[in-house]
Amino acid sequence: QVQLVESGGRRVQVGESLRLSCAASGHTFPEIAMGWFRQAPGKEREFVATISWNSGNTYYADKFLGRVTISRDLAKNTGYLHLSNLKPEDTAVYYCAAGGATHHEVSYDSWGRGTEVTVSS
Repeated sequence: QVQLVESGGRRVQVGESLRLSCAASGHTFPEIAMGWFRQAPGKEREFVATISWNSGNTYYADKFLGRVTISRDLAKNTGYLHLSNLKPEDTAVYYCAAGGATHHEVSYDSWGRGTEVTVSS
C-alpha cells in the first residue's frame, strides 16, 4: 500500500484560500487515482474530488464545483487540493486517499491521517 501524508491545514478567515498537499511515498504512485474527502465535526466523511493520476482527469462533488481544484505533480508524487472562498462550514479534517477514481470511499485502499482546516468568521 502507498503511504499518504497530508499537510497544509490551518486556521483561516472566511473568504481566504488554502492549498492542501498529499505526499505519496514510493517511487511511483501505484494507484489509479487520488481522492480527497473531508469530515466535519459531528458529520460523516464526504467526497470532495478525485483525480486520475496518469491522465489528470478530475471529478468533483457538485457542492464543491467552482470553489475547489484538485491537481497533482507527477514528479513530486504529490496531490493538491486548492480551496477558495472558504466558509465556516468548510471546517473539517481533510483526507487524501489512493485507489479508484470514484466518489465511493470503498474504492480507496490507502488513506492519510488527515489535515485539519478551521475557518473562522
